[in-house]
Amino acid sequence: MKQPLKADAALLLCALIWGGSFLMVKNALGHASVFAFLALRFTLAAAAMGVISVAALRESDSRILKAGILLGAIMFAGYALETAGLQFTTASKAAFITGSSVVWVPLIASIVGWRAGRAPNKWIWAGALVTFVGLYFLAVPPAGLSRLNRGDLLVGTCAVAFALHILAVGKFAPRHSARALNTIQAATTALIAADAIPFLARVQWEAPRVHFTVGLVTALLFTAVGATALAFALQMWAQRYTSPSHTALVFSMQPVFAAIIGWLVAGERLGGREAFGAALIFSDILLAEFKGPLHEDVELVATLGESPKEAE
Repeated sequence: MKQPLKADAALLLCALIWGGSFLMVKNALGHASVFAFLALRFTLAAAAMGVISVAALRESDSRILKAGILLGAIMFAGYALETAGLQFTTASKAAFITGSSVVWVPLIASIVGWRAGRAPNKWIWAGALVTFVGLYFLAVPPAGLSRLNRGDLLVGTCAVAFALHILAVGKFAPRHSARALNTIQAATTALIAADAIPFLARVQWEAPRVHFTVGLVTALLFTAVGATALAFALQMWAQRYTSPSHTALVFSMQPVFAAIIGWLVAGERLGGREAFGAALIFSDILLAEFKGPLHEDVELVATLGESPKEAE
């Protein structure tokens, strides 16, 4: 099997794992506060990855450390918003809203290209409009924006963070050790989450809470080992052989997997209005990839901040 096909298979497995994690995390939040869960999850993940990355970490330099910290900060923003949002919305809706990040990838790349003197692709803007319409029908109830679920709003914001993470991985993964980079980003996320716990408790935003149950331990192990250590290692490796925009396309299956698992396990169903919005988002994900030549714009993002020699 050729490397690009192996990369697609690895990314599809990531989408399946992450799709399954939505319902598991939502249930786990009944036994732990958001930032306590995140701190535990990413501490376990960093420890698991660190064990197999000792040699790579010893060879790391300041450049990979800076790249890993940046990736970890973006990852923290995405998971903090997504996990907080899951307290107030269903796993299926959260997955489709998060899935809109794959449209943000080419949109952000196109905007960067525009500012660098390249004309934006018309399909990108058309696709963004369709996605926003889909998000409206999926997340906004018939009563209007005043009744918008705050969980949907939080998850919608996390989609932008995950799009930035895909682009950043596309920039750094081909140049650094995937093991070292993945370990550093997970450790950074864990540190930020742990530091946030006392601060949020002090300002009375969220009281720390952990009740170790079978469900919580299962969720921590699955998300730490499967959805973080394994999945992000696969993503780091796979993005050496494919573009961020193609990665985003494969990740479009994540909300589909989440919706199927939510329906089978928890009986979650999208209403007619919500299903229409989800269908718009999913169709636009495909439109953005097949109708827009995005790879040049994404490559432009990957060369930002480089010297001419590095960009060659």
